[in-house]
Amino acid sequence: MQLSELKLISASNLIKLRTGAGLTQAELGEKLNYSDKTISKWERGEAIPDAYVLTQLAGIFGVTVDYLLSSHDAWESPEQQAAQQEEPGYSVNMIIAISVLGVWTMALTIFVLLWLFDIILWETFIVALPVSILTYMVLICVFHRRRYLEFVIAAFVLSLFVLLYFLVPTQKPWQLFLIAIPAEIIVFLSCHIRRRPRKKPEK
Repeated sequence: MQLSELKLISASNLIKLRTGAGLTQAELGEKLNYSDKTISKWERGEAIPDAYVLTQLAGIFGVTVDYLLSSHDAWESPEQQAAQQEEPGYSVNMIIAISVLGVWTMALTIFVLLWLFDIILWETFIVALPVSILTYMVLICVFHRRRYLEFVIAAFVLSLFVLLYFLVPTQKPWQLFLIAIPAEIIVFLSCHIRRRPRKKPEK
């Protein structure tokens, strides 16, 4: 296999994996400590990542290095790749929306059924909040829509504190939200942990 062909194969695979994960070139570059211009150069087939970067890419996308360098179909331009992503994207969005709406529908059903027996349990909706966010978080991970994952995780953590606030049987412990502040900071810092590339030994 010639080098030019290998460049096109890796470019095609990189475009598909990046767009499938919902990452921009800049976001992927940040994970690898490279500029978006370098990512664009790889995706245009003008260059190919070195062995260490290929290993990093394989780890990010959950594939093998051999997958990145193997031909799965013909090379396609970024415009063609984007067009292909549009069709499944609509179905995925609908699946996520229906799943989240299903959680709230279930909560409303329970509330109405209890209401028929003169039991007003509005806490049902408080429980539905973290459950719906967790459902959304799991689905965007399954479908590789992780672009705003850190905000979703932060919302889930905050919803847990809201749940505790309303379900604690004693007086409303607003002090819980003091704990929520560092917890949210930890979430955002954790989501920005990046592996630094190893320095090549000087000859």
